[in-house]
Amino acid sequence: MKVIFFTHPNFLGHQSMPRFAKMLSEGMQERGHDVMLWSPVAKFSKLPAPSFLKKWLGYLDQFLVFPRTVKKKLKTADQNSLFVFTDHALGPWVPLVADQPHVIHCHDFLAQRSATNEIEENPTSYTGKMYQKMIRNGYSKGKNFISVSKKTKEDLHRFLNTSPLVSEVVYNGMNRNFKPQNVEDVREKLSGTTNINLSSGYLLHVGGNQWYKNRVGILEIYNKLRSTSAIKLPLLLIGENPYASLVSARETSAYQKDIHFLVGANDATVRNAYAGATLLLYPSYDEGFGWPIAEAMASGCPVITTNEPPMTEVAASAAFLIPKRTTANKDNWAAESAKKVHQVLSLTPNERELVIKKGLENVQRFDQKNALDAIEKIYLSILAKVK
Repeated sequence: MKVIFFTHPNFLGHQSMPRFAKMLSEGMQERGHDVMLWSPVAKFSKLPAPSFLKKWLGYLDQFLVFPRTVKKKLKTADQNSLFVFTDHALGPWVPLVADQPHVIHCHDFLAQRSATNEIEENPTSYTGKMYQKMIRNGYSKGKNFISVSKKTKEDLHRFLNTSPLVSEVVYNGMNRNFKPQNVEDVREKLSGTTNINLSSGYLLHVGGNQWYKNRVGILEIYNKLRSTSAIKLPLLLIGENPYASLVSARETSAYQKDIHFLVGANDATVRNAYAGATLLLYPSYDEGFGWPIAEAMASGCPVITTNEPPMTEVAASAAFLIPKRTTANKDNWAAESAKKVHQVLSLTPNERELVIKKGLENVQRFDQKNALDAIEKIYLSILAKVK
């Protein structure tokens, strides 16, 4: 099988999407398939320009230059190739190969839903709405789709104009080595790495600055936990440089000395952080999948997350659930969530071991080899239908 992957350009600086594309391309190569990656290169976007113009210069590379490049490549491309879009956000390129064997991977439709005013927490500008409309017009020309969750599949079908020929769900596969470790050892290592005393445990969050991660909400829960209990465990947030409102929330907290942002952590540090954490606190508004839920469970770390799909889809019955923060419940949400945190922190050693065991059993569903096998099977079936 010859597979041509359309991927996001490197100049966008994405992290999760390149990892996903790498997993797909390397996985198919290991299975003996002929793989190529097509992606825009920086031409306009590498020109000297103010930062506010860089995005628009990148759009020229993606939607003016790259389509012309693709049309030239198609003249010599193998007619039996399968064209794979590693993200439905690459939708504007789908019409270029819509009449050839293709499949579109779908991760989340949060931007699409925001652009249709479905998500009050994330209002979208006029230009943002136009951009999302262009993406939708593109992927709507597609016929074959693979979604990372049932929730993503449901959203996809709401946005499509017609029923797709193929629409399958394949859960993400673990692409990093997460596993339980000796808790005392990893806490000692992490304490040395961060210069924070984590020997007695800590609450953990892993995630970026996307609005749906609800990082300010994490501090709200932590403040309420500390003010209503004798618990003094520190809070460690691993991810990007905190945005202004998050910094402000820390600075106004009575417990700011125990709230720590760990920026630029490498994979080894993240693995240690999961394995040494007392629990993962993950109160997202929404997700496409929710990697940290699975990664924490695989590391032997109990999880508290939001009682909404797809978080519940990933967590199954192995996590502790709290309600989503809304306008209606914002006044008591932190207090109720803090009670759940206190409940988990009060588990007996035997109860905690049972929770960890349940989590380890749950994440067996997210095996990378099984995911790639399922994806390969779908790829081959799409090609077989056109022969």
